[in-house]
Amino acid sequence: MTDKLPAAPPRTFGHVAVLMGGLSAERAVSLRSGEAVAAALEGEGYRVTRIDVGRDIARRLDEIRPEVCFNALHGCFGEDGLIQGVLETMAIPYTHSGVLASALAMHKEKAKAIMKPAGVPVAEAKLLSRADAAAHALPPPYVVKPVDEGSSVGVLIIRAGTNDWAKLIRDGGPAEQIVMVERFIPGRELTCAVIGDFVTEVIEIVPEKGLAFYDFEAKYAPGGSRHELPADILPDVYRLIRKYTLAAHASLGCRGVSRADFRFDDTAGGTGELICLEVNTQPGMTGTSLVPELAAYAGWSFGELVRWIVEDASCSR
Repeated sequence: MTDKLPAAPPRTFGHVAVLMGGLSAERAVSLRSGEAVAAALEGEGYRVTRIDVGRDIARRLDEIRPEVCFNALHGCFGEDGLIQGVLETMAIPYTHSGVLASALAMHKEKAKAIMKPAGVPVAEAKLLSRADAAAHALPPPYVVKPVDEGSSVGVLIIRAGTNDWAKLIRDGGPAEQIVMVERFIPGRELTCAVIGDFVTEVIEIVPEKGLAFYDFEAKYAPGGSRHELPADILPDVYRLIRKYTLAAHASLGCRGVSRADFRFDDTAGGTGELICLEVNTQPGMTGTSLVPELAAYAGWSFGELVRWIVEDASCSR
């Protein structure tokens, strides 16, 4: 772990393809991330081609022939190892994590299985079909979430006394969809990032407007959440979050930039436990996103951040 941002890399790439949009439920957010990145890279002097990714992506890349791809995709096909495999096959350097790390981090159960032996605390959970999850699989409160989506897409909190909880779960998606049923951790929502081998400070995210947790609206709607940076938490907890963030990044084999999300139960009569919820290998780059805010607090402009990410790109990640 280092307390200094990585040194500014030498300029080696000229033509950058920014991959955005894509095929997942997070398409709209990816378009916003991609446009922000593309504009910043143009400001840094790169030639930029914006690509709204579809199933013809290999043909389009072969036509455009970029020197490097900035992966601004979110969700399925963007951060689960699939697009990374395409880029590896085409020998085009790309940003963020590689095939294996992306696939592991995206699959919440597999990520837990890797992080726990590395000393990162995780919440107990079960994998079930959505139909089977409609019968209480854990004592409430608990969380039901797709096992391989991001940005809180499709996440439900089932609390004790919830009316028609079975219908809530069934209505969330196809009956055969595999979901994770995870013990709910009350308390504070905290996040920390890794940039190279630099571990950032810790942000507390406080959802606004009566939102129950840091859901999709809290993440991406203007005013959806308030960020406290640095988080006002006990020094020992703060240090543990930074330690666990780096351990999670390293154990999964992440590269470039990643972000780890935590819950800390400091509620009255609570357990005091700190739990890592997940690692995001493709953190958002929108106007409300956390990694740009953490980088800015450490002293980097948005342009400097995206330039570092581009120049860190490679194959065989």
